[in-house]
Amino acid sequence: MSVHSTETGSLVIHSARIVDRGELVEDAWVRFEDGRIAARGTGSAWATADEVVDATEIAGVGALLTPGFVDIHGHGGAGAAFDDGVDAIRTARALHRAHGTTRAVVSLVTASLDDLARSVSEVADLMTTDADILGSHLEGPFLDPGHQGAHEPTLLRAPAPAGVARLLEAGRGTVRQVTIAPELPGGLDAIRQIVAAGAAAAVGHTDADAEMAAAAFDAGASILTHAFNAMNGIHHRAPGPVLAAAADPRVVLEAIADNVHLAPHVIKLVFDAAPDRVALVTDAMAAAGGADGHYDLGAVSVTVTDGIARTDDTGSIAGSTLTQDVALRRAVQAGVGLIPAVRALTETPARAIGLDDEIGSLRNGFVADAVLLDEQLNVARVWVGGPLSR
Repeated sequence: MSVHSTETGSLVIHSARIVDRGELVEDAWVRFEDGRIAARGTGSAWATADEVVDATEIAGVGALLTPGFVDIHGHGGAGAAFDDGVDAIRTARALHRAHGTTRAVVSLVTASLDDLARSVSEVADLMTTDADILGSHLEGPFLDPGHQGAHEPTLLRAPAPAGVARLLEAGRGTVRQVTIAPELPGGLDAIRQIVAAGAAAAVGHTDADAEMAAAAFDAGASILTHAFNAMNGIHHRAPGPVLAAAADPRVVLEAIADNVHLAPHVIKLVFDAAPDRVALVTDAMAAAGGADGHYDLGAVSVTVTDGIARTDDTGSIAGSTLTQDVALRRAVQAGVGLIPAVRALTETPARAIGLDDEIGSLRNGFVADAVLLDEQLNVARVWVGGPLSR
């Protein structure tokens, strides 16, 4: 799973099956120039380049080329947590990049306003040097204490306008997503405030019923944070936030396809209920790519056993040890088609955070991020392009 830069020079990858934007193209090629996609076609009608790669020589017959994966919700990996600063972010990102995640939002767990303001500011600084970082996601502190999951309950708080503004301003325009329980005092106004600042508001860690979730979406929320997890489920007389989100074409539903957070049948159900509106996320914590044992997730102690992370005090699931290539395989094994599964790793998460005009596709002009997979959907090689234009 080697990772290569396409930021300078030219590269042609040929003899691949390209999966992109809802279609599969046989015997295809793509040309990268100086970090951007310059041309695409089929057959042998490609001009020579500084480097020419035969996809079948690396990934075998049936080699698949997809856009780089985009993770809008993850917390770490390789023993490092995103909350622990620049070096930890880079360590974790290296692990996920090798598994196909070429761009990622840095998700931060609940902490004090001071600590969160410092963290989102550090992420903003990091984005000036590390092009694979897309911004930050505040998964807290504006969450329902009854659905805290792996968040420290003593640090949860209602979304007062001043607190929301402080965190958004600390990010200097780089906060991409804020998860919020809309039923909290001031919740709907906070959603409007978040959206007005240019970030996506997400409904999650919530006691909302379907009516409250619909009100949140009408207020501007456009993402459901890890559908089914840390929220009310589906009951035949109380459909809850999942069905409210599935019924609303404005909403993207995050799904953690690890067969722990969601059973395979439920993974398939999410895709069936909201076609082309599922974003496969990892929600990965520090143990992703690492060994079982003890870890810290923000202020919460976590133990990982057999790859499943649970909090020491309540036993709640505490993030995952997932990588996005595994999420792809789990989704396909659950009965999701290859094309919609790839879309859920690329175009849809990019659209959810407003970046689908630059990443998440192998179209001309897009950033030259790509993943080469074999027929078993194992990552064979990863390419990462240049910085975004904004």
